[in-house]
Amino acid sequence: MSSIPPFDDDAADTARDRQSELTKPPGSLGQLEDVAVAIAGLTGDPRPTLADPTVVVAAADHGVVDRGVSAYPQAVTRAMLRNFAAGGAAVSAIADIVGADVLVVDAGVDGPPIGTDGRGTTAVVDERIGAGTADISRGPAMSRADAVASLEAGVRTARTRLADAGLVALGEMGIGNTTVAAALTAALTGADPDRVTGPGTGVDEATRAHKVRVVERALERNGLERNGLDDSEDPDAVEVLRRVGGYEVGFLAGVALGCAADRTPVVVDGVVSGAAALVADAVAGDVRPYLLPSHVGNEPGHAVQLDALSLDPLFDHGLRLGEGSGAALALATYRAACRTHDRMATFAEAGIER
Repeated sequence: MSSIPPFDDDAADTARDRQSELTKPPGSLGQLEDVAVAIAGLTGDPRPTLADPTVVVAAADHGVVDRGVSAYPQAVTRAMLRNFAAGGAAVSAIADIVGADVLVVDAGVDGPPIGTDGRGTTAVVDERIGAGTADISRGPAMSRADAVASLEAGVRTARTRLADAGLVALGEMGIGNTTVAAALTAALTGADPDRVTGPGTGVDEATRAHKVRVVERALERNGLERNGLDDSEDPDAVEVLRRVGGYEVGFLAGVALGCAADRTPVVVDGVVSGAAALVADAVAGDVRPYLLPSHVGNEPGHAVQLDALSLDPLFDHGLRLGEGSGAALALATYRAACRTHDRMATFAEAGIER
């Protein structure tokens, strides 16, 4: 993978100077002004447009679902993948209203490769690493080769199918993936499993408590019960992904890394894409400036992830759907920040004396 370029201070300074000349009182657009300047520094463009935004939705299955951690059966992952392809999901509607494309990816759904069978408006991209992972409560989720392959698939997709996107939102689908996200978050941040494990698809408290025990067992079985990657003897990020991760998580982490290498900012969604962001950050810390926040979700692990990544959410709508729904909503804010920065007249252009 290509190296990730640093923040462009010159582009940011030029953008900041432009902000002071626009037809408005200084600071009157609040955080939108700071966002425009920051994105200028990330993209290297003093007047970024964030054209052709895209939500990438990666789907995969998880063996841990056999432990009774979800309110829905594994078959729902495959059914929802078809729903995404047909444009019938929540993120499909949100992406439409904010003017974003949706890229649907099969990163490892159980069963044979899926197609739209002519019924959908969006093709399903086949980047399958396998037909679902193994049960993390009994051992590693995947081989190291598969963990690397999932990251590489994401990087490759970023450098090809997402090459023209000015802004990318991370979305996912996979029954059981909030359990995997909790295990990854505990392993990568050192947080207690109970603190980062939520209701996911809406399970009751008794099932959530069982889910916590499953996460604890997964960490113990995979030698990650010490938590946190702050010791030279700790496994590296790829090894953590191998042991308690998922194919779609590795894929999205790779997308973040590949986009950052191309100076494309990435908007993080909920707790599963947040886990992918943690993996990407642990693989290459230079990716962090390119990770943009969207919302803080109802899953408790999400706030832990945002804190670990030093991300301040734009809004709190009580979301816990995933799919990239919150990130898709945030696309409108980021694009509005850059559109006002680019399209507003300066005082000189408008002939207004200050």
